[in-house]
Amino acid sequence: MTTKGPLRRQILVLMSSDNTNKIMVLSNKHVVNINRALKEIKSEVMVDFIWVNNKGFSITTNQVASNLDLNIIEKYIKNIDIINSKDIMTPKLPQSKLYFKILDILYLIEDTNVSITSKVVKKVLQSMHIFNDVTLASKPKIIKALSKLDMAIIWIDIWDIQSSAKTKSLINRCFNVGRYISTV
Repeated sequence: MTTKGPLRRQILVLMSSDNTNKIMVLSNKHVVNINRALKEIKSEVMVDFIWVNNKGFSITTNQVASNLDLNIIEKYIKNIDIINSKDIMTPKLPQSKLYFKILDILYLIEDTNVSITSKVVKKVLQSMHIFNDVTLASKPKIIKALSKLDMAIIWIDIWDIQSSAKTKSLINRCFNVGRYISTV
């Protein structure tokens, strides 16, 4: 499930309103210059227009930008003379909050009578290579599967680009938690 947000063809650039105002005065010039820089790297992405949002500005493009496109745009923006480049966050694609569940995790920590906590789950996720690019949107929620079983279901909210690429890559993946195998 996703939450409603900006289009995937938008690039969000967070910065102070002072910097935003300075950029918007010459927005047509910046569109032309960014398109020139993208054309030099033979990118198919082209900027359609730039518009102000409440935390900076958004760049709307003809298609979804790649990481290379984002790097070119960031380099251009940070080299604009009239703005404070330290005040600019890295341009990024819009993200949505998605969730998935992890099955077959022991509710009680092995060889103890202590139930699993969200801190333990975070530690496990950070240690697994399949979760390297995952950013948690909130702390994991742990629910005991059945009162008679020592198994839990863990619900995890993550930030992902709107195409859900990270989440899709995790579905049906297995990983070890102690000597047990869990499934996303």
